[in-house]
Amino acid sequence: MKSNLVVAPLLLALSLVCFGQTEPSSAPAPSSPQGPTAAPMSVDEAVAEALQSNPEIRASVRRLSLAQLKTSTARSLDDPMFMVRDWQTPLRKPWDLNQAQLMFSVQKTFLSKEKRDLRAKVAGDDAEVAASDLESTRQEVAAEVRKACADLMRNTDERKLLDRQNALLKEALNVTLVQYTTGKVPQADVLRAQMALTRLDEQLIELDEERDAARAGLNTSLGPDEVLEIAGDYAAPSDLPSIEELERQAILHRPELAGLRTQIAKSKDEGQATRLAMKPDFTAALGYMLMPAGSGSRNAYMAEMNINLPWLNRDRHDGEAKQADAATAVTQADLEARTAAVFLEVRQAQIATLTAQKRVKVYRDTLLPQAEAAFKASTAAYQNNRAEFLTLIDSQNLLLDIQTAYYKALAARDVGVAELERAIGAEIPGSAGTTPDSPISHHASSERTSK
Repeated sequence: MKSNLVVAPLLLALSLVCFGQTEPSSAPAPSSPQGPTAAPMSVDEAVAEALQSNPEIRASVRRLSLAQLKTSTARSLDDPMFMVRDWQTPLRKPWDLNQAQLMFSVQKTFLSKEKRDLRAKVAGDDAEVAASDLESTRQEVAAEVRKACADLMRNTDERKLLDRQNALLKEALNVTLVQYTTGKVPQADVLRAQMALTRLDEQLIELDEERDAARAGLNTSLGPDEVLEIAGDYAAPSDLPSIEELERQAILHRPELAGLRTQIAKSKDEGQATRLAMKPDFTAALGYMLMPAGSGSRNAYMAEMNINLPWLNRDRHDGEAKQADAATAVTQADLEARTAAVFLEVRQAQIATLTAQKRVKVYRDTLLPQAEAAFKASTAAYQNNRAEFLTLIDSQNLLLDIQTAYYKALAARDVGVAELERAIGAEIPGSAGTTPDSPISHHASSERTSK
């Protein structure tokens, strides 16, 4: 009775069972028109483009350039001063300068070389902090780009899987409708096929939303007016170092920690500068004097030397030194707190990556083969009138769910690696030279694209 209906489910079974061992179709998933598109980018190319074009990185580069420019003037002395002084001008004849004593002088304040060197050192500390901020921004942008690329690749794989499912279900529905009109199958089978097809349409809508959101975030990271295609493989699996090694790498490479250590050095330099303020500065002046008419000599000169007396204002300078010491202690506390937070980020990223790796292994080695075998058995039973159509649909949905979960696990592993590398501030030690373990190959003849 059901032999004529077996054609579409059997095609569905063969396609889904073989899908894990064969290349995906090179035809792109349907998408809304977006105008001209760029050539496909690999994940590494997308990261490189973001590091060049991201507006946040450009802003950080400008801040670094500004901080570096300040170091060139930090050792400079204050500007000299020119002074004109008019003495003894008669009030009754203020215009009669012949009765006045005029003085023209130039004066300049001289700081010690030690003070100027320390001022330059503080400016250099500011430049190092700006450099750490730039590196932190670069790493953050790179991690976000890698995560967005993983989401797009996973979305594309799920989309292709659902598109194939959709086409096969439509074929099965058409056959079921023909059999229903001849009275060979009950109406319930038609309704079940229609419901399964509608659920696939709903999932495709959700995937479109996820794809558009991921693409929008990626385009923002890469700069304006970027329309992307992402091509390539999921990240290659690798054995993660111990948590102690990861924490050591974070201490060495995390730019935020390096920036806080520089801030501590800057606070200490500022504290030393406040103590150097107890040493006096000197101001020298040299001038020409025009004496009143009738004087024995109308031309004269003036020389002057001034010195400040900081020890007469010791309370102020001692207070400033205590403030600098307190600022150093605050920054040290910030470093300890930030280090603890970084260690937590490292641990959480390690846990997420290890969990994703375990899930990939379970899906690849156990669940996918089991689901394929179950679907084959359901198809054979349905073909021999020993199972209902609902059982076949359930087996098909189970296989689809496991395939989808497998892609999610691959993407989650990529995201975990990106977050772990962001947490330690460097590439994971020993991660180079490994081979992707996805059962779906993505070489040049059938390249994955996300439009």
